[in-house]
Amino acid sequence: MRIPKASPKANSLLRANFLLTAYAIFIILLAQPLSAQQAQTEAPKDFERTEKMIEMRDGVRLYTAIYTPRNQSGPLPIIMERTPYGIGWTAQVVSNAFLKAALGGEPYILVFQDIRGRFKSEGQFVMTRPPRSNPNDPKAIDEGTDTYDTIDWLVKNVPNNNGRVGMVGTSYDGWLVVMATLEPHPALKAAVEQATPADMFMGDDFHHNGAFRLSYGFEYAYMMESSNENESFKFGTYDTYEWYLRLGALSNADAKYFHGKLPSWNDFVGHPNYDSFWKARALAYQLKRPLVPIMHVAGWWDQEDFYGPVKAYETLEKSDTNHLNYLVVGPWNHGGWDGGAGEKLGNVNFGSATSKYFRDKIRAEWFAHFLKGSKDFNQPEAMTFQTGANKWMSYDSWPPRKEVAYRNLYFQSNGRLSFNPPADIAPTAFDSYVSDPQHPVPYRPRPVEATYNPTAQGGSRWYTWLLEDQRFVHNRPDVLTWVTDTLTEDIVISGDIAAHLFASTTGTDSDWIVKLIDVYPESYPQDPKMGGYQLMVANEILRGRFRKSFETPLPITPNQVTEYTVDLHTSNHRFLKGHKIMVQVQSSWFPLYDRNPQKFVPNIYMAKDSDYQAATQRIYRSRRFPSYVRVPVASR
Repeated sequence: MRIPKASPKANSLLRANFLLTAYAIFIILLAQPLSAQQAQTEAPKDFERTEKMIEMRDGVRLYTAIYTPRNQSGPLPIIMERTPYGIGWTAQVVSNAFLKAALGGEPYILVFQDIRGRFKSEGQFVMTRPPRSNPNDPKAIDEGTDTYDTIDWLVKNVPNNNGRVGMVGTSYDGWLVVMATLEPHPALKAAVEQATPADMFMGDDFHHNGAFRLSYGFEYAYMMESSNENESFKFGTYDTYEWYLRLGALSNADAKYFHGKLPSWNDFVGHPNYDSFWKARALAYQLKRPLVPIMHVAGWWDQEDFYGPVKAYETLEKSDTNHLNYLVVGPWNHGGWDGGAGEKLGNVNFGSATSKYFRDKIRAEWFAHFLKGSKDFNQPEAMTFQTGANKWMSYDSWPPRKEVAYRNLYFQSNGRLSFNPPADIAPTAFDSYVSDPQHPVPYRPRPVEATYNPTAQGGSRWYTWLLEDQRFVHNRPDVLTWVTDTLTEDIVISGDIAAHLFASTTGTDSDWIVKLIDVYPESYPQDPKMGGYQLMVANEILRGRFRKSFETPLPITPNQVTEYTVDLHTSNHRFLKGHKIMVQVQSSWFPLYDRNPQKFVPNIYMAKDSDYQAATQRIYRSRRFPSYVRVPVASR
């Protein structure tokens, strides 16, 4: 959900190359914060800064910075962001440029706060603290009550505010926005959550469908819990693929490095299944109905929290009788809506300034409408950027209810993919590979730099790995590939995608990874370097032990054909005429995900090195066992 501070050299380079969009600076400096001394000496000239320790209902005080525009005329709304990452950088980003670029030229009072237990705030930090168990206890606290108490203080004590508050935040900060809406203060009138986590076991930072996100969980837990500031783990090896492979079994992490001192790692080990611990922190169990106008913002290539905002929107949509629930999805990575113009991400060009459009035409108008009463507001309920076609689309709901027909892309013999059912009559028709935990498939081309590799040491490709050309694994013997003929017409996929695999394994547990890929023509004159490019459009992992229940894992019967459903989530992509559609299947994605031992053990976090074994995997493609990917084909 975050990246830590970089070297002084990296920060000086950032300051020397300020982006025109100040909210992009806001995110970049959040990722690479200033030192405390710099934060104290570099004050904005266009704002009056006030620092307060605001007392919560249990007596804990939270460090809060308030920026009031100088020479303001009339009462102004407040826009607030709460964060666990330290607010020392705010002096560098609050300026008239911020207001003009990020908020449509409208002045606001800006408030930033360190959440409890982090940086200058008092109290104990708890990772994604669940809602309090007893709402009737006047001293019981959670992130919602801390936000409520802060807003209550602000509207009563900040001069010349108009009594209306908006909240914005990305990732952990976005989750804090959602927590504020569960029992909102009456003054909270607009919320923009960007990339909130929704479920840390099912689809966000720490697990996907029960599979542990090793590199992220390891590095993020260390960063957040080894001190009350941001600390990076020192690998001593540039290629972390090699380091994690040498680490061996998951149980070695605590034995060798953490020694029981990281609460989150202890929680991973103590809660290997989808139990009450994870459910207490999942938005599907917390969100009842929208009480505040809320915009959910997601990026198609968000490497950390794509699942979250879409799930939050989906959950609230079930009870949105007052039309308060909105969704925006663009062609961005994590936080990319705030980074520069958004015309390009990785090697892919989208033909327009998508991030600037979002900031100017969507978010700025949202706040102006709900906090200032602006009449210039006609946002549809769902706006998603259709990649491939490279255009914004408007919908009454997401996924679209109209103009969509579900079709199956079937796996065929000789690596072919087709909308026609398989022709093989023999039920044993299959393709196979050997999955060896000692030689796992890398999730991006090596070397795999640390997630938070400092800019001064070359940075990290973590931020754009979802757009990497998948040809780097295309001919590995432990990756299977099926591809269509060259498309003779465009095919638009708008909505939810799911893979249905009929598979067997010689082991008693297994991971199944499915990737839906857009294959560019070999000759691509617009950008010759993109010739034959294999761009992931959708992907996901399923840990086989959870095929029937995430609460109760079960071993797999060896050599028995079993159907697995892998939710590939949602997409809005146009496969253009002349392109091809590809599907890849594999059983490891390392070190993004931990290696499955492929031998069923009660708790993989406690597995021993001797538990890891190779297994032969078979993917069936017969009339009786027709593996396929179900896609929503749209008419526009």
